[in-house]
Amino acid sequence: MFIQTQTTPNPDTLKFLPGQDVCVRTTLDFSDAKSAQSSPLARMLFKVDGVQGVYLGSDFISITKSGDYEWLAIKPLVLGVIMDHFVSGRPIIEDSAHENDNGDEGDDGAGGEIIAQIKDLIEMRVRPSVAKDGGDITFMRFQDGVVWLKMKGACAGCPSSTATLKSGIENMLRHYVPEVQEVRAG
Repeated sequence: MFIQTQTTPNPDTLKFLPGQDVCVRTTLDFSDAKSAQSSPLARMLFKVDGVQGVYLGSDFISITKSGDYEWLAIKPLVLGVIMDHFVSGRPIIEDSAHENDNGDEGDDGAGGEIIAQIKDLIEMRVRPSVAKDGGDITFMRFQDGVVWLKMKGACAGCPSSTATLKSGIENMLRHYVPEVQEVRAG
């Protein structure tokens, strides 16, 4: 088994590509070992000293390390855990308790139409680009002209995430959805 790695805009996060599906129906974001109890893969990754976050995408795994550790020391251990997991054939998730938190706060009518349009733009134009960098972005809510989005994986804590939200996503949403005045991380 050959696992590729890619750097991300976040220097503390690496993207690992095992060459097969990871999470097909949803994405999962684990911020600590306790939150990873339903995933045998994530549990094992958190046993590696220095692993601070695990994000499971459709065909990749993003690992965020603590700033106190160097990739030179952590990367071989993470590669070993990922390889052992996929070779063993164990499931990624042991139960169906996790669901993608794409946020559905909103209302019906005109507000619901605006939210649907925002979600469609995020799904079609933003998420594929963000996934290339080892992360994800999901809609949380739209209220009083403000779109609240959640950054995940490599995007969470990335030095360029604020610029991405403001310069990229906010400008695009304001262009297509005049009701949008601002985009904020939530």
